[in-house]
Amino acid sequence: MSSHFALVPAAGSGSRMGGGRPKQYLPLAGRPMIHHALATLCGSTQIRTVIVVLEAADTEWSRHDWSGLAPKLKVLYCGGATRAQSVLNGLRALACEIQGDDWVLVHDAARPCLADHHLDRLIREVTEEDVGGILAIPVADTLKRADERQRVAATVPREGLWQAQTPQMFRYNLLRRALETKREVTDEAAAIEALGLHPRLVAADATNLKVTYPLDLALAGWILTHREKA
Repeated sequence: MSSHFALVPAAGSGSRMGGGRPKQYLPLAGRPMIHHALATLCGSTQIRTVIVVLEAADTEWSRHDWSGLAPKLKVLYCGGATRAQSVLNGLRALACEIQGDDWVLVHDAARPCLADHHLDRLIREVTEEDVGGILAIPVADTLKRADERQRVAATVPREGLWQAQTPQMFRYNLLRRALETKREVTDEAAAIEALGLHPRLVAADATNLKVTYPLDLALAGWILTHREKA
């Protein structure tokens, strides 16, 4: 049977958040932000290994205690200039450890509120798929396209539009081939789509948010705190 691996690219700086440290290490509910998603991934009995891809010059990781996530956690210092390059570098480094038909779940370091039920649903619904799939939510808001003066140029119909989340789950060989072919993408699904394939959309929810701006960090803290109390 195929195994499941999780890969978390964490070589970015998170410049839109401000501050003096990379976004993934900002404190959140008593831990570095990245710790929360790693704990969920490492806690899954369906995932064999969780790989974090850091930039070669990362000095922040070693300042924190990750022992609670051992022995499932593996760290690679081979991050690239973009998310796609970091994922590809990680896949290349793991070539001798992962079989071609094993599943790789790529997750954003800045999505700390990944829950067990998100992960379980993705694995359950995608494991039997030929192409793979991603967590996503249908777009609920009315969308506007802006012109060069930041005026409304058009209203974009939202029917059939989804907001992509992570994890995004694909077979190792397929994902690596896609990223070797198409590197100027903002998520793994776009690279798969460039091959003419159609990943499955697995419905998630808004709690699996991506922390991009300071207000998002406060919202993530609220979600984590209230989830623990529930």
